[in-house]
Amino acid sequence: MTIPDHHLTQGERRIRSFHPHWKRLVVPFIALVLIAVAAGAGLFLVPGEWEYAFYARLAVGVIALLLLTVWSFVPYLQWKNTGYVLTTHRFTISTGVLNKSTDEIPMTKVNTVSSDQTFVERLFGCGTLTVESAGDRGQIVLRDIPHIQDVRTDLFRLVEDASDGDDDER
Repeated sequence: MTIPDHHLTQGERRIRSFHPHWKRLVVPFIALVLIAVAAGAGLFLVPGEWEYAFYARLAVGVIALLLLTVWSFVPYLQWKNTGYVLTTHRFTISTGVLNKSTDEIPMTKVNTVSSDQTFVERLFGCGTLTVESAGDRGQIVLRDIPHIQDVRTDLFRLVEDASDGDDDER
């Protein structure tokens, strides 16, 4: 998730590294519980004296495993393999489980930093961060950023330092 220290440039320091907010895992966790309960009930309700009981239990197990993979395991891997790293010189966004995609926004290219929070997100302490840059992509919207106000403050401070040319003083 993070940038290894040997990939940092001279004078560059890691300020913050984090995953998306844990609230992204609520629905996969509920799915895990519901699928486990349903599979347990399905295994229990298959009559033992039925001649196809083994195949029915096997089918329940396979279906439960497939549903767990799609609705719980894959979302967890996506959450775990999405990382944000804020350094004195750049903001890095890494995503991907099998294929890795990395976006880096140099602090000198950032034009605007803004955040947005719904009422529920305010309760959880997360929100949506919008970073507008002078690069090819223009605007990047990052949802479910934990400690959104702290991240926004750090990012804004680093952008100001980069525009002043004194990012090494910090």
